[in-house]
Amino acid sequence: VQLQASGGGLVQAGGSLRLSCAASGRTVSSYGMGWFRQAPGKEREFVAAIRWSGGTTYYADSVKGRFTIARDNAKNTVYLQMNSLKVEDTAVYYCAARIGVIFTTPGSYGDWGQGTQVTVSS
Repeated sequence: VQLQASGGGLVQAGGSLRLSCAASGRTVSSYGMGWFRQAPGKEREFVAAIRWSGGTTYYADSVKGRFTIARDNAKNTVYLQMNSLKVEDTAVYYCAARIGVIFTTPGSYGDWGQGTQVTVSS
């Protein structure tokens, strides 16, 4: 499946952004979709994920209560609504897809979109 991420930008701490990840090329109903992020000098880390079928969601502890992942079946698009952003949320954000069970490890995902930069200023 091909993934196209968008929506990054520069925002002040406390602000909000919404990232989008449009999927194409295959039927995504059997997929799990994840968002990951990578800050400079750090490893890529799990942020949130959603099962396309059923909509079960998963979040990293660091974003629970602030970020919301959702999907739009008609548009084959997954969103990451990010509220109450913190400086430490600054990173390149990637969407990814895998068939079947949700995992939180980047190596479990075979399809990746290009990254979108999120910068949170103080």
